[in-house]
Amino acid sequence: MKLADAESTMQKTIEATQRSFNTIRTGRANASLLDKVMVEYYGSPTPLKSLANISTPDATTILIQPFDKGTLNVIEKAISMSDVGLTPSNDGSVVRLNIPPLTTERRKEFAKIAAKYAEEGRVALRNIRRDAIDAIRKQEKAAEISEDESRDLQDKLQKLTDKYTARINDLLAEKEKDITTV
Repeated sequence: MKLADAESTMQKTIEATQRSFNTIRTGRANASLLDKVMVEYYGSPTPLKSLANISTPDATTILIQPFDKGTLNVIEKAISMSDVGLTPSNDGSVVRLNIPPLTTERRKEFAKIAAKYAEEGRVALRNIRRDAIDAIRKQEKAAEISEDESRDLQDKLQKLTDKYTARINDLLAEKEKDITTV
């Protein structure tokens, strides 16, 4: 595993952590809350965003306009069954989700969820680092690189890991600020 490969994998981990953060409610309507919602469409699970136009007409409402009116009920059911925690209302042509203001308890709960996602991201970064260090040590044992080169690569890898861990911590701080801001 090269340093560039490790960095690319770490970047993907940051992006995945950001996507996880986007699914956490902050008290404002955000279409990315529904990113993980899957709808049973003709027998196969389909992402909601490929079946409907999702918009936020104001700060407290998410509007879901299906491309096919026949999917209205299955979309409503999928949202109800998901872990989004919102109750959909169907007016015959669109599904509305009203975002209630968050209580202090709920904000703390969401902050804990964000911290859990951040920790998962940090663990993934450490696993990438471990795999890369194993690969470097194998190269050293096979005499493909010298001991000094091995140590140098491991130091660079640690600096890379620290950089991406700091990025996850920044994203977490930003998300916690969003969650706790009334």
